[in-house]
Amino acid sequence: MQRITPFLWFDNQAEEAVAFYTSIFENSKVISVARYNEAGPGLPGTVMTIAFEIEGEPFTALNGGDIYQFNPAVSFVVNCENQEQVDYYWDRLLQNGGSPVQCGWLTDQFGLSWQIVPTRLAELLSDPDAEKVQRVAKAMLQMIKLDIPALEAAARGD
Repeated sequence: MQRITPFLWFDNQAEEAVAFYTSIFENSKVISVARYNEAGPGLPGTVMTIAFEIEGEPFTALNGGDIYQFNPAVSFVVNCENQEQVDYYWDRLLQNGGSPVQCGWLTDQFGLSWQIVPTRLAELLSDPDAEKVQRVAKAMLQMIKLDIPALEAAARGD
């Protein structure tokens, strides 16, 4: 068992959210479902928690009521090897009412924040050429969805 597991508090959409996330990421699955009983506080038989994995990483989703909501102070980063992956995760996580933000950030339909980031960005931003890094950073800050060819063009000074 992993020592630290992200625990996601939903109003009553845990089951829907887990189905959504596990449909997007290939190496993902539901591990177990616990349901409320007569002791409550949820209605007996409704989902209390769902243990699941995304890309082999454990998560737990809770139907805890409308007490708490997600905010961008916590987000999940999806590292992408190419533009095709960036486009795939960006488009899929925006389905059903998600919202693009800026610099590769988006908020999904449940209010959870994600960063869809090409691994190439970290390479470009760690280049020893400070002017190149500045051009890449400036280009990134003007983007909504990150665009690898545009970032590479900025690095070259095109």
